[in-house]
Amino acid sequence: MELIGRDDQLDLLRRLLAEPRSHGSAVLVRGAPGIGKTALLAEAAALAEGLGHRVLRTSGAEAESDIPYAGLQLVLRPLAAGAADLAAPHRQALDTALGHAEAGVPDVFLVGLAVLNLLVDAAAAAAAPVLVLVDDVQWLDDATASVLAFVARRVGTEPVVLVGAARDGYRSRLDSDELTSVTLSPLTDGQAAELLAVRAPELRPTAHRRLLAEAAGNPLALTELSRALGASADPHLPQLPLTERLERAFTDRLETLPEITRSLLRIAALHDSTSLTEICRATRRFTGRPAGPAELDPAVRARLVQVVGTEVRFGHPLMRSAIHQTMPVGVRHAAHAALAAVLDEHPDRQLRHRAAAAHAPQEAVAAALEEAAHRAARRGGIAAAVTALEQAAALSEDADRRAERLLRAADFAVELGRPETVTRLLDQALTGPLSRRQHATVVWLRGSFDEGLLSHSSGANSLTALAEEMAAEDRALALRILWSAAQLCFWTDPGPEVRRTVLQAVERMELDELDPWRLAICAYAAPVDRGAFVLDGARRAVPQEGDDGRAYRMLSTASLLVGGFHLARAFSAAGGAPLRAQGRLGLLARTVGADAWSALVVGDLGAAIAATAESRRLARETSQTMMYALMTATAAKLAALRGEVDSAVRLAEEAEGIGLPAGARPVLATASTARGLAALGAGRFEEAFGHFRRLHDPADPAFQIALRLTTVGDLVDAATHCGRLADVLPVVTELEEVATVTPAPVLHAELRLVRALLAADEDADPLFAGALSADLGAWPLIRARTHLAYGEWLRRRRRSVESRDHLRAARDMFDALGAIPWGERARQELRAAGETSRRRAPDARDQLTAHELQIVRLAADGLTNREIGQRLYLSHRTVSSHLHRIFPKLGVTSRAELRTVVGTLR
Repeated sequence: MELIGRDDQLDLLRRLLAEPRSHGSAVLVRGAPGIGKTALLAEAAALAEGLGHRVLRTSGAEAESDIPYAGLQLVLRPLAAGAADLAAPHRQALDTALGHAEAGVPDVFLVGLAVLNLLVDAAAAAAAPVLVLVDDVQWLDDATASVLAFVARRVGTEPVVLVGAARDGYRSRLDSDELTSVTLSPLTDGQAAELLAVRAPELRPTAHRRLLAEAAGNPLALTELSRALGASADPHLPQLPLTERLERAFTDRLETLPEITRSLLRIAALHDSTSLTEICRATRRFTGRPAGPAELDPAVRARLVQVVGTEVRFGHPLMRSAIHQTMPVGVRHAAHAALAAVLDEHPDRQLRHRAAAAHAPQEAVAAALEEAAHRAARRGGIAAAVTALEQAAALSEDADRRAERLLRAADFAVELGRPETVTRLLDQALTGPLSRRQHATVVWLRGSFDEGLLSHSSGANSLTALAEEMAAEDRALALRILWSAAQLCFWTDPGPEVRRTVLQAVERMELDELDPWRLAICAYAAPVDRGAFVLDGARRAVPQEGDDGRAYRMLSTASLLVGGFHLARAFSAAGGAPLRAQGRLGLLARTVGADAWSALVVGDLGAAIAATAESRRLARETSQTMMYALMTATAAKLAALRGEVDSAVRLAEEAEGIGLPAGARPVLATASTARGLAALGAGRFEEAFGHFRRLHDPADPAFQIALRLTTVGDLVDAATHCGRLADVLPVVTELEEVATVTPAPVLHAELRLVRALLAADEDADPLFAGALSADLGAWPLIRARTHLAYGEWLRRRRRSVESRDHLRAARDMFDALGAIPWGERARQELRAAGETSRRRAPDARDQLTAHELQIVRLAADGLTNREIGQRLYLSHRTVSSHLHRIFPKLGVTSRAELRTVVGTLR
């Protein structure tokens, strides 16, 4: 098809292909059927080959959309030899995904990293950039789309360009914010006339005008409908939507072909492969007549298909769908049966055709589909497993098996992050009889998204009751339901009675005292009342050898909620390693998030910056909306501590926009803390007081029973400077009572500072001294704040000489921590006390992005570029590019010097 009217899009492609050796890009071309997407991709291939690039191709096919990694097979076929050079975990993940090896389920992100490294290594080996072309993205199998989306998000510093084409009206995992979107609009009247003059110069004027109006600037319509008009004495076209008119044109052309050719095309339209041999064999079975390549010649002459080597390719996807839609149901069933009969060597493909040929429930086929689903899941083809189980349910003869298959499919759909699919499957399950256990599973699965905030309208109380009902019948399911109830106690505030109910339920399950499930449920449900129990258990808990990271993740967040932030960080570090190795980025987002929150509270801002950025990115990539909101609020809190007020406010607003409609209290509490810190650092004490006060008002949506324990010092600090001390006394009194129940170290450290701030003059000195003599080695931020508060107090009592030691200590500590506004506040106090201070020297936290800081810290720890890439899910070349830019920023020339620079931040 001539590329008339596409100059802007061609210019963009030329620019992208011109210099990809230093950076890559990803583009998604969108448009209506026939608008010219495939032709644009073909022109991109020609441009790339002319520049010496390597071109890899794949395309989605509706018949193959349920075959895991079907599209990826085509991309990687020319790179098969290079797979042997991949790191062992990546090679194994890729081999398993492509069906070359049997192993555990490879996470799609691990496969994505393997593919990224394979593409980058291929570009390096050929000393030429790689162009990946993906047509019909809307019909890619889900696993391939997820892998290519992963790659697309990471090609910015790679010699790789990815260009996809997708039909309007379809959603895909490849339709990402990270891709440059290009929309192909209809041709103008002038451009359409130019194309028509080339394609159909013999058209009569009346037909010419009619076609221009009817085709509406669609190049394929101009080409195909002109052929239909040219063969007809009637210059009128049926009044149908354009896509239907195109399909009608294709089927009209089909009717002019010999019967055996039509049968070959029908088999080809239903087949999940382009294999000419299989199509001919199935057609012979279907018709009982000879059928070979020669019988396809009429279809080739009619430009409906192409025969390329041993493959049959339709000229346009609409041709396939037109043939499919016009086949009577009985004919379609018979064609699928014929295909199944010739695929004995491909049992999974054969089974799909057996299922499509069935016109009534067949338990044998249903059972085979269920087994195929589990085989697909073992390869990481979770989307294929969902489809196979749904088909199995439709063919089930037994109502109980039908329900089980639908619920298993819904469970897999949760893993895919598809709430609409989960809802549809559960609704199907509810149309038949369900056992008590099955009904409980439906209730639990409905709350698998959005932390249960919107799905579990009945709340933690009813979930707890349901868990107790299930405990005797299925303890594993009961525990998962109770975990959902406990999580709701974290994300909402159900009140003390409900929290007690959750605690009683987990205790009645008689789990070991050190069981991570028990500790986590207690921490989420009652972080104050069970704080001592959880802290003691967490200190003694040792996850089983070979733990996949889940137990560590639960222990990490449990420790965080009861104030054991150093324990939380240790568990996060231990749990992160296996999760990274397995590519389980959804759980990793939460594990790293716990580390980020904990590092922020204790004052390790360098680690917090890197961990927050990673957790936020992973949460977004794995579609965890509330986790993304929580980490966005955490990023706002970090920005506030760093004095980046505009960023803090912007990030807090983004987090609140997600968290407020759902009533997500941790998100709102963290965002309110960020706003308070931004105001406190800027000296707007009345405003800061208002934000911090919200966290201690049970009627406020920002009230969160555990997270508020970290803010009482900031609340009293703001109150001290704006004359609102009387207003905080009830809060402090309440928290003093809380401190008698929980040994949470952060609360006790905060209260020691608060007591000194609130004390009468004659009592304050020993209280400040006592606060500083406590073991605050693990709490540098609280120690620095205590020195600052004591220095301020001394200076205001005209004890300037005594104040200087504390103000100096505060300044140096805040500078080292990177809490810039507080360091400046200490400098101002020192000036008022009669001592000048040097300006703070910028460090790596000021000069590097969060992503660069994360890479620097790992490089300083001695990791190689490949090891850093494996840890952060980047290619080793991307890591190298980052370090190449980082070294001059920091004024270093070696990793040894880098360790010295980074050592000052630890």
